[in-house]
Amino acid sequence: MAKFSYQAKNLNGQMTNGEIEATNETEVRTRLRQMHLEVVRVNSKGLGNFGPKGANSFFVSKVKVKDLQIFTRQFATLINSGIPVVDALKILSEGLRSGILKDAALKVKKSIESGKKLSDSMSQVPNVFDRFYANMVHAGEEAGILDGILGRLATYMEKNEKVKAQVKGALVYPAVIVVVAIVVIAAILVFIIPKFQEFFAQGGKEPPWLTQMVVALSDTMIKFWYVLVGSAIATPFAIKSYISTPAGKAAFESFLFRAPIFGEIVRKSAVARMTRTLGTLLSSGVGLIEAIEIASRTAGNVVVERSLIRCKDSVMQGKPFAQPLSKDKVFPDMVVQMIAVGEQSGTLDNMLNKIADFYEDEVETAVKALTSLIEPLLMVVLGGIIAVLVIAMYLPIFSMAGNAGN
Repeated sequence: MAKFSYQAKNLNGQMTNGEIEATNETEVRTRLRQMHLEVVRVNSKGLGNFGPKGANSFFVSKVKVKDLQIFTRQFATLINSGIPVVDALKILSEGLRSGILKDAALKVKKSIESGKKLSDSMSQVPNVFDRFYANMVHAGEEAGILDGILGRLATYMEKNEKVKAQVKGALVYPAVIVVVAIVVIAAILVFIIPKFQEFFAQGGKEPPWLTQMVVALSDTMIKFWYVLVGSAIATPFAIKSYISTPAGKAAFESFLFRAPIFGEIVRKSAVARMTRTLGTLLSSGVGLIEAIEIASRTAGNVVVERSLIRCKDSVMQGKPFAQPLSKDKVFPDMVVQMIAVGEQSGTLDNMLNKIADFYEDEVETAVKALTSLIEPLLMVVLGGIIAVLVIAMYLPIFSMAGNAGN
């Protein structure tokens, strides 16, 4: 058993806070509804045996999304074929390699055999089946469409991973080119320039200022190479350590969201993920307030997360979902307008999925355009730097040839 703190509304609309002991968050929400309370927020104060030891535990293992997606798709197929849940989990666990997912499937199977529901059992393994996953399964159990919900989950993970891979590709490619360029330029300064420097010393004449600057840079790199190498190794670790802190993560994600070149791609991918999550939850029967809360926790960007939290507070006060979105200016106007139309027509889930489809295509197009633009641009910059180094080295040679001609 674990302790959970909660915030809820009673029938008179008054807020109430408290603590409750339960196996998982789903059980907490069920018990609060039985007490005729509208759940606002539930926070864990300590997980059971299957959970992580701490919220910021560095060594908590997580399953690969691709493996979980295949598992979910196969689970949906087995349930659709009429195979009981316990038997389906047994079949799946026997086909899995030893690891986190296999252990989780066996734990869920044992938990169901002890009399618990599938969603409750899955929520006991949060490092494999997160809150979004467990809530979707719970909605499927309640509606009697577990196979359909599992199919939606698998599709959601496929599309979500596709968008993430596209964004990572757009960010990684230029970084690799820059690293290669730095290595090439460093090799020229360390190994090639000193050879020319010996030649210039024999000439007995002071070289041009551009040559002197390049030679000075080469000398600095040779004399203080350990400082430069140490800085090159330590800087990424320092940045990673800063980003791993809550403040650093928030600052980094806010910077990416508003960055001049990559910001548009990050923003579109965040919109695609948020609308896909909300649309999937709503179409599966999850309430709007609960769906917004889950979407905020799985947004993957602190700017979107904070915006959704503000929206949830406004929706709880009886305001339409589109109204706080329009004031926040985080999401494009088109998204806000389509959400408003979806609310008015009662087709919010379909509208959200259409927005997600549109922005997933937009991310793919933007990534292709950015890649095609960055590749020649980086080549020009790299070629320009090398050209400057070559010119700096040959200027004294041209000067010496001119003097010899005179």
